[in-house]
Amino acid sequence: MREVVASVVEHQVKDDRLGMVTITDVRMTPDLHEATVFWTVWGDEQVRADSAAALDDAKGQVRTAVGRATGLKHTPSITFVLDAVPENAAHIEELLAKARDDDERLHREAERARPAGDPDPYRT
Repeated sequence: MREVVASVVEHQVKDDRLGMVTITDVRMTPDLHEATVFWTVWGDEQVRADSAAALDDAKGQVRTAVGRATGLKHTPSITFVLDAVPENAAHIEELLAKARDDDERLHREAERARPAGDPDPYRT
């Protein structure tokens, strides 16, 4: 179903508002009556908003193509959801880079650290 939706969005949806959309995942309910299509787009918030409106307007066209391609008795209703995975991945990468920097700084400080108190705390 992901390939069908991606093909329809790429080749059949003719909307100037549609940016460089990538269909990342499709999840179906167990009864196959509802499909959630996750997508992402290259660009800023305005491009996301325009692409979301274009996909919402093309929902019927996409649903018709899915019905023809799958041959299901009941064509699932489609909901388009903006996929937040790229933003979350970028945030995780930033956190990992900060953790690496903190570890390196701590390692440099530990190299020149001296123990607190006497160098030889035991009675000789």
